[in-house]
Amino acid sequence: MPASTAAADNRFQSLTPAALSGTEKSAVVALALAVLKQRCRPGRAFTSSSDVEAYLRLKLAGRRNEVFGIVCLTSQNRLIGIAELFKGTIDGATVYPRVVVQKALENNAAAVVLFHTHPSGVADASHADRVITEKLQHALELFDIRLLDHFIVTDARVASFAEQGWL
Repeated sequence: MPASTAAADNRFQSLTPAALSGTEKSAVVALALAVLKQRCRPGRAFTSSSDVEAYLRLKLAGRRNEVFGIVCLTSQNRLIGIAELFKGTIDGATVYPRVVVQKALENNAAAVVLFHTHPSGVADASHADRVITEKLQHALELFDIRLLDHFIVTDARVASFAEQGWL
């Protein structure tokens, strides 16, 4: 490893959230979002969900109300776009399947990933979360749109319906 790279690594190892001022923390978050946004640019193919998870976690961090949205993908899992569709209260958001399907069709999506926040910090799926996901899966299937996953996003972690075996 070149000496300049080693020096840079040592400099960044001392960076911790506690060592940063509020303005510096905001700048770091903005920079991280910019890097992840570039990774989540339209046309990029996704081979795993980790980039989407990281992007959603940063983008949705600190939300005080539930937000529900959609990631639209091509048949080769290339990103078309990400949209927040519904905003709710501290513990729920009303989701209309018609609007979700409409957004997928507008984007000519072959596949979608759903996401919503849990401001409580608990990433466990509720019964209502599982019911709406099933409804959305059936509605999307009518238009030959695959539902690949549904993420529950909190500040601390992201839970995947696909990893739980629910999709």
